[in-house]
Amino acid sequence: MSKGRFGVRAGVRDCLTAGGVAAALMVTGMSSHHSFTGLDVLGFALLAGGGLALAAGRRAPVPVLAVSGLCAVGYQAAGFDVPAVAFLFAVYAAMRAGHRLVTVVTSVAVLAALPLAALASGLHDTGEAFAQARGALEIAWLIAAGAAGEALRQAERRADEAERTREETARRRADEERLHIARELHDSLTHQISVIKVQSEVAVHVARKRGEQVPEALLAIREAGREAARELRATLEVLRDDDTTPPPGLGHVPELVERAGRSGLAATLTIEGQRHDVPAAVGRTVYRIVQESLTNIARHADATQASVRIAYRPDMVALQVDDDGKATPDTAPPPGMGLLGMRERVTALGGRFQAAPRGDGGFTVQAELPVERAS
Repeated sequence: MSKGRFGVRAGVRDCLTAGGVAAALMVTGMSSHHSFTGLDVLGFALLAGGGLALAAGRRAPVPVLAVSGLCAVGYQAAGFDVPAVAFLFAVYAAMRAGHRLVTVVTSVAVLAALPLAALASGLHDTGEAFAQARGALEIAWLIAAGAAGEALRQAERRADEAERTREETARRRADEERLHIARELHDSLTHQISVIKVQSEVAVHVARKRGEQVPEALLAIREAGREAARELRATLEVLRDDDTTPPPGLGHVPELVERAGRSGLAATLTIEGQRHDVPAAVGRTVYRIVQESLTNIARHADATQASVRIAYRPDMVALQVDDDGKATPDTAPPPGMGLLGMRERVTALGGRFQAAPRGDGGFTVQAELPVERAS
């Protein structure tokens, strides 16, 4: 709930205003009525009800406008010559909320009903009734209340437009910064990665041309160069907001496992459950976890086998990557940036992540990513 200039909540201000108006109406009514007949009690109830209804003016301006108008007409008919202050507040609130047509129609209706209510009280003749109605709700005050509400509504609308303009400016600056980062990445990395890729391709070609056996390390360098070039190109497209090439996702996981197998690691992929569409963020996270896990296995695990298991469930996608390396609970290294990055990705999507050595040897990475299915 919003707060005003002095830190008072809007709802509290509305209640204080309603209580003050109701008290003022009651005091004014008591100054001219000292008896407590049944009709007088009804009049006092209408005075209090018209004022207290203003507490809901911010949430329901049109109903409050109708209630305060009926109360004003009611206590005039009961013989209370009290200004319709609560109705003026309600006109202001309804006009501020943008209900101009309803406010004008209701105001005209109340203006027409007040003289009739004064006549119905039986305390005035026709001339006195119109004079009393005019005193209870001067047209000038009614117009002023409506104009004040409309002016404030226009000011709030201009403030909202200015806020939107600031957001658009910030968004444009962020887009410009992304383009700047993309250019910097292109200038600083693309050339070096291209050199690595070309040199490894040439080395493999020359070795095969000479009939020599190509070292596995050289093949791995060539494949890593190709993958780095693809990854950099995809990153640059994202930074440029280029949606022509979709980011890697679940459909690209088999390629990761196949490349791991070509590098000397016996990697297998198992998919369980009925495959269904998942959000792009979930698919991208699964891809990155599998990619980082296979990279860690190849670099640090001293493993010969790795298994990737993806299970589709109605409300989530579960992922598990196992290896047969030499990691044990007693020799577990501290988590590096790769594991921290995987945990952050999963946590950002509201999932669960666990990575730890197994008791019988080897390392296991598990992730559960929730999927919000469209009905």
